[in-house]
Amino acid sequence: MLDHGGALEALDEAECRELLCGARIGRVGVTVGGLPVILPVHYSWTDGDILFRTGEGTKSRAAMDAAVIAFEVDSYDEPGGKGWIVLAVGRAYEVTDRDALDDAERLDLVPWADGGPHYWVRMRPEFISGRRTPG
Repeated sequence: MLDHGGALEALDEAECRELLCGARIGRVGVTVGGLPVILPVHYSWTDGDILFRTGEGTKSRAAMDAAVIAFEVDSYDEPGGKGWIVLAVGRAYEVTDRDALDDAERLDLVPWADGGPHYWVRMRPEFISGRRTPG
């Protein structure tokens, strides 16, 4: 299905999940003081969840508060004019279960900004949508 005057093609949820599975760097959107903040993360698509490691700060506080966050991943080939974007929305949770932490550690994901204590954050998408340029 095309939208935006035929400029973009809507992706179904299965296509979005496939694209989420294939990328490694995304952006987390959180609310801080009533304003949106977008932050990069290295992530993994694991068992239908978005999983990333972060230091102490905005993203870890969102997880401790079970805040609603947005997650975005995209790709764009400027010379070819081809690209796609996937957006997922859901609650962030700190991973605290020992078995889940052991599994997460095996992913060998590094935080975007290294240093200090690290937290594992999981987000199970409640909503996923995506678009791509047609062709």
